[in-house]
Amino acid sequence: MKNVKWPLLVYAILAATSIMGIGIAISEKSITGAIGCIVAIIVIMGMGFKTKRKMRENGEI
Repeated sequence: MKNVKWPLLVYAILAATSIMGIGIAISEKSITGAIGCIVAIIVIMGMGFKTKRKMRENGEI
């Protein structure tokens, strides 16, 4: 557990949850839910990549 990058793990879990949400929204025939989950995945992935870039610049990765 020493080498775990906790912020990146949290972003990965949130992204996976959003992807599951897309599937659930589609099965429930909820267009707004699917669109909301798609927006969420875009935001979460963007924040994850931004965090990874900052960590790389600071020598943490």
